Amino acid sequence: MDVASLSSLQWLLISQWPGLSRSALLRLMQQAPNPTDLLMLSDSACLEAGARQSWLAARSSYLSGRDHAAEFRADAQLQALASMGARILPYMDEGYPALLREIPDPPPLLYVAGRTELLAQPQLAVVGSRNASRGGLALAESFASDLAGRGLCITSGLAWGVDSSSHQGALKAGGDTIAVLGTGIDVPYPRRNLRLYHDILERGLLVSEFPPGSPPRREQFPQRNRVISGLSLGVLVVEAAPRSGSLITARFALEQGREVFAIPGSIHNPLARGCHRLIREGAALVESAADILEAWVGWLPPALAELESSNAKPPTLEPGQQHLLNALGFDPLPLDRLSDQCRVAVDELLPELLALELEGWVEQQGACWVRCK
Repeated sequence: MDVASLSSLQWLLISQWPGLSRSALLRLMQQAPNPTDLLMLSDSACLEAGARQSWLAARSSYLSGRDHAAEFRADAQLQALASMGARILPYMDEGYPALLREIPDPPPLLYVAGRTELLAQPQLAVVGSRNASRGGLALAESFASDLAGRGLCITSGLAWGVDSSSHQGALKAGGDTIAVLGTGIDVPYPRRNLRLYHDILERGLLVSEFPPGSPPRREQFPQRNRVISGLSLGVLVVEAAPRSGSLITARFALEQGREVFAIPGSIHNPLARGCHRLIREGAALVESAADILEAWVGWLPPALAELESSNAKPPTLEPGQQHLLNALGFDPLPLDRLSDQCRVAVDELLPELLALELEGWVEQQGACWVRCK
């Protein structure tokens, strides 16, 4: 086994023996950045750093050649990393992202696969509801596409909904994106995002703080959220219910000294309430990608400082479709009331609504219809 592989194997062992918290491992790493040296630290030094007796016992078993089960597991994890071109990035490594190193509780180890150079790029986290509206998904994709096209790296959590749309928007623009996983780096989750997972592995970067093979567990996703915000200059919340995990990410961002942006929505939309709450608490209200770049003037490279306005003309609609959109507005409206306002029979309205829905102009919400753009 070469030196790099042995070092990775030892990090896998050290970090997974019971009785060592993240903060204790960080303290040990500051004393001994090399895993071989860390394994040789005195028991008293390890106890003072926060290691427990159970961890010392596991270390002793390994050093005496008696912990075959743990070594076999770590070797299997090392092979899983190698099979996808992933590697371990320890906290003391020069490639560890500088912004993440500054947060109160940084991961001692990062597992990374893909274009690791993206960790050094300016990043914006885009987060929101897993059950976002069609309009919310379109906003996430549009903002991500605009900003990635200007050189910002879009960071999110690979969840269904807003996360997926933001990753896809960045990739469609030919830009960069980072997915921070709440599972092991070799465990795509959710499975319906398997294709997107592989697209990001090929064209962007996958990041996890959890050992290979780690399944999805509820407590891991809030931990993942602090990494999403910690990697980024700021967090954009697109749609979020009042108790959404996206608000956890926003809270972490504020604690880490990051900027929080939120897109407002209709007062009748439950998924807008989380964003409205953030805005009341001081988050920056944004209506366009340019609003975000303007907030960061002086912090971003010159090439990112301005978002060029598009000269493209908006698509033209038939007069009847435009009349329908004007009557509908951005708040949900029951079909019968829309029919009364337009003075058009319901059976004549439905084909027009379906045509507009296919073009992304409107969407159905229960028994109501709402305009998306």
